[in-house]
Amino acid sequence: MLIFESKNFTILTPDQPHVSRGDGGHLIINPKAVVEDRTYLSRERAIELMKLTMVAGEAMKTVLTQRGIDIGRINYQDNGNWRPELHVHLYGRARSATGQPYGRYLALPLTAQAFKAQAPLQPLTADDVAALNAEIVRLLATEKYRTF
Repeated sequence: MLIFESKNFTILTPDQPHVSRGDGGHLIINPKAVVEDRTYLSRERAIELMKLTMVAGEAMKTVLTQRGIDIGRINYQDNGNWRPELHVHLYGRARSATGQPYGRYLALPLTAQAFKAQAPLQPLTADDVAALNAEIVRLLATEKYRTF
């Protein structure tokens, strides 16, 4: 589900997340123009990507915590192993997580095929998405991010 769209990027939550909603949730930031990795971004796009990772992470921590998911931190990862192009994953890490225990490394299946074969994890809800969008829009209008 699409959460937010800027000039050069989209922020979405996958239908089949790597981290279930109750364990902290999962967002992905994708550039609209495909590049291999961040070294291929223009200065403008690199700054926009950093700003969006900060805003999305802050929104994720605020919104999901308000919804009863005790987010302790957000992991930001450029994986690119299953899809060899730039995209940034934001993994919420809930203190009460059971599937992806807090304080341990994120455990993903070794291959995309193995991931698709496992039982699906609970994605973020449409209400979560709406609240994340509203918080991202609010944060982008703040002094901290408006002139970033």
